[in-house]
Amino acid sequence: MSYPVVETFASINGESCRAGEPAFFIRFRGCNLCCAYCDTAWANTSDAPARMMTAQELTELADVSGITDVTLTGGEPLLQKELGKLIALLMRHGHRVEIETNGSLPIAPLCNGDYRPVFTLDYKLPCSGMEQHMLTEENYSLLIPDDAVKFVSGSLGDLECAAQIIMKYRLNDRCQVFISPVFGAIDPKDIAAFLIEHKLNRVRLQLQLHKLIWSPDQRGV
Repeated sequence: MSYPVVETFASINGESCRAGEPAFFIRFRGCNLCCAYCDTAWANTSDAPARMMTAQELTELADVSGITDVTLTGGEPLLQKELGKLIALLMRHGHRVEIETNGSLPIAPLCNGDYRPVFTLDYKLPCSGMEQHMLTEENYSLLIPDDAVKFVSGSLGDLECAAQIIMKYRLNDRCQVFISPVFGAIDPKDIAAFLIEHKLNRVRLQLQLHKLIWSPDQRGV
């Protein structure tokens, strides 16, 4: 089995539970959504340039990097068939595996067994144009404390929607919860004020570190 990989690189994790930690990234081709603010649209089309790589090849690259944490991203990694085989091989080699997923596909197939990865699920708020595709009931029942749900907000209306979802599913009791700004669309101060005003305990404002350290359009970081 091989996977269409548009890039691999070592960097720091820019967001979610392991923000600031070194990570080896594997970015897959293809996505089933088309968010208005997507910053990896170049990787999402079915004809995006990609190299077909086996689980063994990808694991060897991760091993050579010397970095423990591996982040599977995209695109949408859950579109890849037999992803569990890659995850199992990476974890047998001592890697911690995180999957960044857009929240529209079931995580259940990867939640059972000895090789469960950590999940960071997006909840696509109204500004994304993709909220109707979110798979909440099924996925949120499977979350554990090491997992995360991430909201990318572009407006006050988005923040109000995020608060409703957090409270409805008691996400801050289930897992880690982050709210990030759509880059350049909303002042992080407004998000901070919203968290305080609405007493959203155990919900964290998070900025995308990689966009602060490097150019927001730079790839491979």
